[in-house]
Order: sequence, then C-alpha cells, then structure tokens
Amino acid sequence: MNKYVEVLLNILYPRHCPACHRILKDQKMLICPECEQAFCRVGKDYCLKCGKPVKKQEEYCRECSGLCRSFDQGKSVFVYNGKLRQSLVRYKYYGCREYGDYYADAICRYMRRDIMRWQPDVIVPVPLTGRKQRLRGFNQSAYLADRVGEQFQIPVAHGLVKKIHNTKSQKKLNAAQRKRNLADAFRTEENIRGLTVLVIDDVYTTGSTVDAMARCLKAAGAEYVYFITLCTGQQ
Repeated sequence: MNKYVEVLLNILYPRHCPACHRILKDQKMLICPECEQAFCRVGKDYCLKCGKPVKKQEEYCRECSGLCRSFDQGKSVFVYNGKLRQSLVRYKYYGCREYGDYYADAICRYMRRDIMRWQPDVIVPVPLTGRKQRLRGFNQSAYLADRVGEQFQIPVAHGLVKKIHNTKSQKKLNAAQRKRNLADAFRTEENIRGLTVLVIDDVYTTGSTVDAMARCLKAAGAEYVYFITLCTGQQ
C-alpha cells in the first residue's frame, strides 16, 4: 500500500531537482545526475573551529582568530554560492521541501565521520519564532534535523530551545550588528547538564546564530556544543 501511495504522490507532486528545478526523470533520485556537481563542496582547507574555507597556510578564519566562540566546533557541507543560494530560496520560501531530502542526505554522507566523532546525545535545530514559522509553513532547519536524527538514531529536541524575540533579518547586517541582534534571542528552561549537543542550521555566515545557540545551551548545562550547516560563506 505504501508503495502505491508513493507512486501516486510522485505523479501528483513530482520531485524537482534542487539544482536546476526540473522534474526528476527518476523520482527515486534526489538530484539530477548531471547536476550532482552543481554545488561546491568545502575543500580540505577549512577553519578548524567553524569549518569556513581558508587559505592553505591558515588554521582559523578571520572571525574565529579574533573571537572567543561559545561553540566547540562546526562543519559545513557546501560553499554558499549563487547556485545554492537560489536553491535555498526555493526551499525556504517557495515550498520546495523535497530539496531538504537531498540536503539532509548530503549532510549524512559527508559529515558522517564528524558526527560519529562528536557522538552527540541530542540534535537541536535552530528554532524560528512562531510568526516566522507560520509564514513559511515549516522550519527548514528542523526538517533537516529530523532526517539526520533518523539516519543516526539520535533524538531531535525540537522544543529544547525557543526563539523568544522577533529579530531583524541577518542578511544585511554586519558581524557586530548580527551579534547584537541575537543577544538573548534564545531561551531554554531544560537542564541538559553534561550532554553533548549538535545544532543544525541551513547557512553559516558570521557564526552569530550558532554562537547565540551555544551560549544558551551551555548556560543550561551542555558540556559540548557542535554544529553542522548545509553551507557556509567564504572569508
């Protein structure tokens, strides 16, 4: 019965390629074979703290060299370029949730070694305010977290951290403004003493969001806070 339901859904709501947005000829695929290399992977030279691409001789990016981070370490799968930016816009704002299946699959494939090394006790997606989630219809980070948690058999705590302030969009703010914008934006009332937490989000730029999440989680007792994002900006 499930097989027939899946076939019917594929006919009514066919899966689109997250890179070119064409309907996939093979609905069992998550991306067109010819688009498989459309997104640029983060290379072997990356910041040892946040995972942002750096020059070969550098160990840390400019931000992590000059800041005391609240998170312990983080990694990203892809570089945030024009092609991926377009894909994420369709995913977040135009209802292309099936893109999230490919994104989560990429996280599981390329970040497996890091997740196994960190051994998180729980996964926490970056939350949205109730208003923003109603506007979008879903939380894009939670969608990814659920699928990663299922793959690695790690519980996902959706309500552990709440976003309690309607902050401005981070897109047009500089690093200092982003940090002020997110000050005290997150809250948790749970005791998570001694736990290792993996935060999942879609994009890493200056690190203000995951840093604010890490401060909140460590104030609640978390021993380690790591993060994974689908993509990261460049220096």
